[in-house]
Order: sequence, then C-alpha cells, then structure tokens
Amino acid sequence: MNNQRHMEIQTQPYVHYDHTHPCKYARWTARESFQFMYARPWQRVNDFYLNIVRGNLSLQLLFEPESLPDHNDTGIAALSDKTELESVASEDRCGRWARLTFKIVLSYHGGSFDGWQKQPGLNTVQSIVEGSLGKFVDEKKTQLLKDKGLPVEGCAVVAGRTDKGVTGLRQVCSFYTWKKDVKPRDIEDAINYAAPGKLRVISVSEVSRVFHPNFSAKWRRYLYIFPLTDGVYREQSNGDGEFCDSSRHNEIHNSSSRDELENEKKSYVFSVSKVNRLLQKLEGKLLSYKMFARDTKASRNEGPPTECFVYHACAIEARLPTTDCGEETKVMCVELVANRFLRKMVRVLVATSIREAAAGAEDDALLKLMDATCRRATAPPAPPDGLCLVDVGYTEFDSEKCFILIK
Repeated sequence: MNNQRHMEIQTQPYVHYDHTHPCKYARWTARESFQFMYARPWQRVNDFYLNIVRGNLSLQLLFEPESLPDHNDTGIAALSDKTELESVASEDRCGRWARLTFKIVLSYHGGSFDGWQKQPGLNTVQSIVEGSLGKFVDEKKTQLLKDKGLPVEGCAVVAGRTDKGVTGLRQVCSFYTWKKDVKPRDIEDAINYAAPGKLRVISVSEVSRVFHPNFSAKWRRYLYIFPLTDGVYREQSNGDGEFCDSSRHNEIHNSSSRDELENEKKSYVFSVSKVNRLLQKLEGKLLSYKMFARDTKASRNEGPPTECFVYHACAIEARLPTTDCGEETKVMCVELVANRFLRKMVRVLVATSIREAAAGAEDDALLKLMDATCRRATAPPAPPDGLCLVDVGYTEFDSEKCFILIK
C-alpha cells in the first residue's frame, strides 16, 4: 500500500510558479534550483570558515588588501569607537543599577552546531555559551534555579539567531549578573574552554545595562560564499564575468502548459556581474521582503514587520585560498548589509538572484518579485553552508567598511 502511494507521488506533475516577467531563458523550477545550489563542493567553504573561526585565516584573503583597512584576526574591518550604549559610567552604582552587563563577541563554525537557539537534545551555540556562563550567575538566581530543579546557567541575549550550518564570525550577545567580582577575562576563558576549535571569543567588555544586542543594533552584515564549480568541480564561469550559453531542455513541466514548455531551453550558467546588477537595485530602499522570507510567523507576513532597509548589496568573483592538495576554488561572494533580515531572507535572495541571472531576467527582476502573491515565485533557500554573519553594527553604517566596493 505504501509502495503504491509512493509511486503515485512520484508520477504527480510538478507545479511550477507561473512567472509573468520576461527573461531570455525559462526559469528553473524549485526542484531544479535546489539541485543546482546543492551540487557544489560545500566542504571547501566549510573548511574555509572553520579556519577563520580558529584564527588561521581571514576573510581578507578573498578580497583586495588595499580595500580593507584596519582589520582584526578575522579579517573584518575594525569597529568604530564605543557608542553611548556601550560605555560604562565610572561612578559607583547601587540597587538595581549595580548589575553588571557584558557584551560578548563570538566566532563559531556553523557546521559544528545545530544553530544558535537552545533546543532539547541538540548541540547549539546558545546552550554551550549559557552553560559556560553558569559559574558567573549571582547567588540569588543560582538558588532560584536549584529550587526549580533547573541547571545553573546564564542567560545570553543575542543580536540575531542563526540557523544550523550558518557561521558567525562576530556574533554579539550579552549577559548580566549581580555578582560583582566577574571579570571579562574570566568569561572569555570559560567560553573558550567549552568548545575549542569550534567556538571562540573575540572580545568581552562591560557595557551599560541599557545595551541590547538586538534592539540597539543599527545594521547587520552577511556574506554568502557560493562555489562556481559543481559537484564534480567543473567551472561554471567563463572567467570574464560574461554570460555563457550552456542550456538544455527542460525536464520538469507545468502540467497546464507542458507542450508549450517542452521546447524552451534553460541556462545553467550565470554571470556574477549580472547577479551584482540584480542585487544593487535593492540598495537604499525600504522594501517588504515577505516573498523572500521562509518559516515566519503569520504576524510577520504583512506590513512593517516585513520591511527591511538594505544599505549595501553586491557580488563579485573571488577565489578560496589554495588547499594543501593545490586545489583552488572559484567562488562568488555576496555581501549584504541591512538594518534587519527576515528568516532565511539572505539565502532566498542569493538563490533567487542566481536563478534570475541564469534566466537572463531584467536587472529589476528582484524588485518585481516583491509584488508577487506567492512565495513559490522566489527560489528555495540556498544551502546554509555558504552563509556567515560577519558582524553587527551599533554606530551608523559606513559603506567604506564593506568588503566589496564597486564603483
């Protein structure tokens, strides 16, 4: 019975979203997009991120050195002076103001954890961090947790949760305690000891009690590294950034128009410069990205909760550092900076940009997709392996600090 049902599901036609926007080639279906995105040597990207987390490499290796002034060991531009929220008054504090609040900047490898958020039975960044902070919890809270039969753990508030597989290079979280003898170095040592080689503290500093990693942030920066080779390591670029004609007949059709689509061709090679032009149309605009979000609550599917202001959106071709075996991987780097991001928004933007670039769509294709009425109009999320949260900003955004500076 189950085998028969499985066969029926396999023979059912795949319903593709009916796009009305013009393009040179037919667009990929969701299944084709998924297969194209995942047929990449993602382990090379994972290894690159892991070496950055361990302090062996830096992001600077992907870009022109002269465009990256003042970097730390992760290759990320040095943050500006402390904001008012991050400064600590020197006078003695008493009562509820005696609470100590610490800003913790973390670097962790996404492939080694099941995401940030603590979940039962899973190895998450939050569970390790909060477990490490347990020794710094004040006596009153410690007793309260013991009375309830709960483990003695600290509470870490984060700037933004990351999914399983997504790396964080300068993730920001905060922790507070009424224990007065806690030193930043003690917190750093405790967390570094918990998961060496996978989780590393960049810095710990005492900040104002009104500082909030999420609500105080003015912008977030993400980087997506997409290998330009497929699963058998064939180049997907012609080297000069121009579109290469490598098309084949569509094998998955819309059941309502199968005859019409059988003769249409689809390109499976895209231009990095085309992806860049698509993304740059998003810069400097406050738009609703609900079509580019996934798994969001109903309350965040309409109106202002879906609106994001993109400061910077660019893509360039780069190369990962040569491996010990002498292998070099061409990659596309996508840099996105915005005041906020919706769930899986970056991954959907990257996948949809690649799909539209391969189809030869117009440069404003992403803007037109904002008006779609169904999320099937955008591509499935790109793999989490290529995504990393670069840093979080608490001062006004400065475009000169970006990696990709395209005039």
